[in-house]
Amino acid sequence: MISGKKVLHGKNHFNSPFLPHESFVMAPGESVDIDFPEATEMSPTSCLALGISRDKLRQVCDQLNQKNPLPKELGEWNPQHDHVLHLFHTEATQQLLVRIVDSFMSHDSDRDLVLNLGVTELLTRMLRQQGRNFLLHCARHDPTLSALTDTVRYIDAHLTESLDIDRLCRVACMSRSKLYQQFRHVMGSGPMEYIQQRRLEKARELIAAGQSVTQTCYDVGYVSPSHFCRRFQQQYGVSPREYALQQKAPVVSTATD
Repeated sequence: MISGKKVLHGKNHFNSPFLPHESFVMAPGESVDIDFPEATEMSPTSCLALGISRDKLRQVCDQLNQKNPLPKELGEWNPQHDHVLHLFHTEATQQLLVRIVDSFMSHDSDRDLVLNLGVTELLTRMLRQQGRNFLLHCARHDPTLSALTDTVRYIDAHLTESLDIDRLCRVACMSRSKLYQQFRHVMGSGPMEYIQQRRLEKARELIAAGQSVTQTCYDVGYVSPSHFCRRFQQQYGVSPREYALQQKAPVVSTATD
């Protein structure tokens, strides 16, 4: 999603707002109904639609398995076979989408090369996000699967506390270097950066559910509302209050993709 807002309606009672900093992945043959609650002729909703071949997806998975293999207990990098997949991403990924659009609209001789690199990076980011979601699922349902899943479970259970790297090393029974290596291979970030990401993801969920920004700030472990608001905007490109307002926009029209 580039700008504006949609509300998506799919199978199995799937209903969800679709905003910038989010991607919606559909399997071949799937359909979705779309409401446009804010779009006007002067301010249209815009999104980037990409059709990606299975061969391209397999190529990126193979590269990840070669260069950044998952721990044996977690298997290999593979896309999950959900009919639809709703992913939230960071400001960096949003800027990547803008660059892909700009490259597509350009007439440079190396446009195809730049587009291919951009799509590869986008798929890598989305696979890592999917891998993080899978790891969180394992941490909740089978935390003893690996030292990493147990550490992720511990982080989620203690998000409001002051977590330091030595404490996490004791939980994982790993050295600092090994713990950082495991996190970077699976999450694409170090453990302390992951903690901040999880706090902001939890904050986004609470705000979307209607909780106040101030209460959310303290509930996810921040002590300064102003610092929390800055980090939230850096992560998602909008302030917490702007995000809360986006969740409340009325639905006025419907279309089908």
